[in-house]
Amino acid sequence: MNKQKLMKQIVFAIVFGIIVGWGCHIYADSAEDAKEIASYMNIVTDVFLRLIKMIIAPLVFATIVSGIVSMGGSSSVGSITLKAMIWFISAAIISLLIGMVFVNLFDIGVGLNLAVPSATIDSGLNTSGFTLKAFITHIFPKSFTEAMANNEILQILVFSIFFGSALAFISKDKKSLIVTLIEDLAKIMFRITDYVMSFAPIAVFAAIASAVTVEGLGLLYDYGKLIGLFYVALLVLWAVLFLVGYLFLGKSVFTLGKLIREPVALAFATASSESAYPKTMDALDKYGIPKKVTSFVLPLGYSFNLDGSMMYQSFAVLFIANAYGIDLSITEQLLILLTLMVTSKGMAGVARASIVVVAATLPMFNLPEAGILLLLGIDQFLDMGRTATNVVGNSISTAVISKLEDRKRITSDVENIVIHEEKVTSIS
Repeated sequence: MNKQKLMKQIVFAIVFGIIVGWGCHIYADSAEDAKEIASYMNIVTDVFLRLIKMIIAPLVFATIVSGIVSMGGSSSVGSITLKAMIWFISAAIISLLIGMVFVNLFDIGVGLNLAVPSATIDSGLNTSGFTLKAFITHIFPKSFTEAMANNEILQILVFSIFFGSALAFISKDKKSLIVTLIEDLAKIMFRITDYVMSFAPIAVFAAIASAVTVEGLGLLYDYGKLIGLFYVALLVLWAVLFLVGYLFLGKSVFTLGKLIREPVALAFATASSESAYPKTMDALDKYGIPKKVTSFVLPLGYSFNLDGSMMYQSFAVLFIANAYGIDLSITEQLLILLTLMVTSKGMAGVARASIVVVAATLPMFNLPEAGILLLLGIDQFLDMGRTATNVVGNSISTAVISKLEDRKRITSDVENIVIHEEKVTSIS
């Protein structure tokens, strides 16, 4: 499908979904009826996301392995990983701080004066697994097939690094048949991706219509300040990301911005980073980033570089504290942000991951867990913005890391030429 045509269809689907959802919300006699109507719309979205999930695991495995083989082993992998982690940690800190500044500057949640509940309220979210020990252990797969079946991107990444490094080692002298098979697998998965993405506008319409049918447009007015300032903060974060990208990439960062419009719109409409993954890879490929870099950095970013999600978490925790009239010092706020940065890593494969991390963090600082209920109703609208921001952050980080690797390669080539000329001169 033509890229511009698909983009227009997605935008139309968002607008039409809002209109239809609003009509269904008015038509429904009760909240239960609205949820029932939305459940039928969700069938389309669920099928589309299942098809996307079907693609992700083999696509990540094939692209990472072929990328490592093309890089010739582990030395380039180590260099790229180091650059990526420096970027990811820096971006996480900036994202968290922007969220903290906005909440404190505009006193978001102050004035609600909610009473702190005496009893713990069940939010319905599973937060028991969010510990540093559990996260570190969970990184390493006990079964590759289990990791593939559960779409555990981080585990697939770890296995693929081992597999790709070993395959690169045995393919030094002669290209292995397995290398050819994996390269063909990547091509096949990209073709399947094209088939699946042709249904994207329908899925986008269903996702938007379903959310508005249940919540209605009134919710946007009730939480207007929170939602509005959150999106303003996201725009500030986008500006920072593009500014840093401009320092490394120059004016071409704006070309990158145009190329990722489609995956960003898709991520926004479906509130799913996975749905945008194939199209993001395609956009980065058109921008000129080598597949060996994209196929490694992008999956890594899906676990470690979630800029929008990080900012949302600081927004949410501090909003809840303000809503209940709990005064937190700057030191306590910074400690909360540090905790969020650690506990949120690798959360991409968890359903409603950002809000789950918030729910897990609240009791650590004696904040009321019931506060999470203030956000559950509008989480879908906030999730759309933070997911789109995650795609922007990962796209720019991949482009910058590729640029730095390219400079390193050029510098190395120049040094080799100089050394060769010096040897020739000494012999003469």
